Amino acid sequence: MIETSAHDASSTAQGSTAKVRVWDPLVRVFHWSLVVTFVVAYLSAEELGTVHEIAGYIVAGLIAFRLIWGLVGSKYARFSQFLRGPSQTIGYIGDVVRGKEHRYLGHNPAGAAMTVALLLTLAGTAFTGWLLEDEGRFAMLPDLPQIVSPAYADGDDEGYGGGGSEAVEEAHEVLANVMLFLIAVHVGGVVLTSFRHKENLARSMVTGDKRAPEPGDIS
Repeated sequence: MIETSAHDASSTAQGSTAKVRVWDPLVRVFHWSLVVTFVVAYLSAEELGTVHEIAGYIVAGLIAFRLIWGLVGSKYARFSQFLRGPSQTIGYIGDVVRGKEHRYLGHNPAGAAMTVALLLTLAGTAFTGWLLEDEGRFAMLPDLPQIVSPAYADGDDEGYGGGGSEAVEEAHEVLANVMLFLIAVHVGGVVLTSFRHKENLARSMVTGDKRAPEPGDIS
């Protein structure tokens, strides 16, 4: 009886530490490269224009890669695996508030929504930054809404070359600051989920491995 109990305890302990590969190497490289590049871009915005521009192009390239990999990549990298509708996402957030949320092996619905929000905001930031590099690129855009025009009615500049460029620059800065807010929410969500499910999610994005699914988990 003693030996059997010891064996069962050992098996249970081994099962509780079993790992499965969730994040493939390209997802992990993308994630941490984006973290580093955004930090460099944000910190270099005022003083190091060339570094800022290069970082912006790298961010744009990383986003393009993630969009492609979200269609053809590994199971948990694909958008089809983790994207959920608004009702399911709201329902999951409600479960989080009640402390009854399920553990997801990949992105949970809130994490999926945050992933989309981060990618869209970063894409907007990169695009407005690209426009600001050459005012001739403003011709690609439709006319600014009339609501913007009165703000520059007293100036000599017309179109995107004057007030329009200022509007795009402001949009660029606003999007960058929105990114900071989203990152803070994202980090908070990672910490909360790690605590709730007793799993270091940041480390899993380094190793690629997470705890094997248990009863009640969603894989």
